Amino acid sequence: MEVFTRVKEFAKEHTTGLAIVLITGTGLITIRRWMAGGVCRSKARLDGKTALITGANTGIGKETAVDLAGRGARVILACRDMGRANRAADEIRKRSGNGNVVVKQLDLASLQSARALAADVKASEERLDILINNAGIIMTPKSRTEDGFETHFGVNHLGHFLLTNSLLDLLKKSAPSRVVNVSSLAHETAQIHFDDLNMDGDSDDFNSYKQSKLANVLFSRELAKRLEGTGVTVYSLHPGLVYTEIARHLWPSLALWQRLFLQPIMVLAKSPWEGAQTTIYCAVDESLQNTSGLYYSDCAPKQAAPQACDDAAAKKLWDISASMVGLA
Repeated sequence: MEVFTRVKEFAKEHTTGLAIVLITGTGLITIRRWMAGGVCRSKARLDGKTALITGANTGIGKETAVDLAGRGARVILACRDMGRANRAADEIRKRSGNGNVVVKQLDLASLQSARALAADVKASEERLDILINNAGIIMTPKSRTEDGFETHFGVNHLGHFLLTNSLLDLLKKSAPSRVVNVSSLAHETAQIHFDDLNMDGDSDDFNSYKQSKLANVLFSRELAKRLEGTGVTVYSLHPGLVYTEIARHLWPSLALWQRLFLQPIMVLAKSPWEGAQTTIYCAVDESLQNTSGLYYSDCAPKQAAPQACDDAAAKKLWDISASMVGLA
């Protein structure tokens, strides 16, 4: 799983000193600092600009909203649970000092909901400068969306695919503008099952999650190509190992030994604020304004897995996704 991959990566890079530092207090501090990752240093202001963030009522989405609102942006929180979203909006207004934070409903498990939100935004907003596809699920028990798609693929990929495409005209009108897709390190061990996108032949929910995260990176790559010359740039990213509510279905699915192993490691995980930094970096950093289609981690470019750089697969996924959501 992602957490095991992250720990293994650290161990591989610090083999000679790991045995020594782990027996000291400074060892834990060293690992914690490494796990915290990069911080967005940009001071860019967003006055007069509008950002839409999916799943912004909690976790890194909420921290991203606080940051962008603090820079002066009008921030739209697109969330499934309106009660929680309204409470989050109140908190974001207070923390950022910006009252221009609004809530709109979005259930990514429903194509109708994605279409309705896009129609609402196009009718009520004059511009859209930043679209952050942040919402996601992991290890949800085997299920289907209301449109019949495997839930991870439907929520993490298809819902955002339809929403983004439905808002492209407004993004182009507002250019220079950005689309930021939150993916995961988990894409590195994934594959797209073109012959079984609903993963009926695989009972492992984590494989379904990984496929959806690979789809995020491939979607970003193909979208960037299609938007060349429009002023709309696209970024995908890995936020890091972050302790948020997204793992609410993960913990019950683990064996006892996995829980015992993970419990002490989770104290080293990123806070939501730390986890939001790469998303914020991709959304605002001035150095990226002429860059598009790349993958980022810890506020820096990172080489995506080979299967995420496959242009033929990216185009094939686009074409299939367009057909699945009724855009073809």
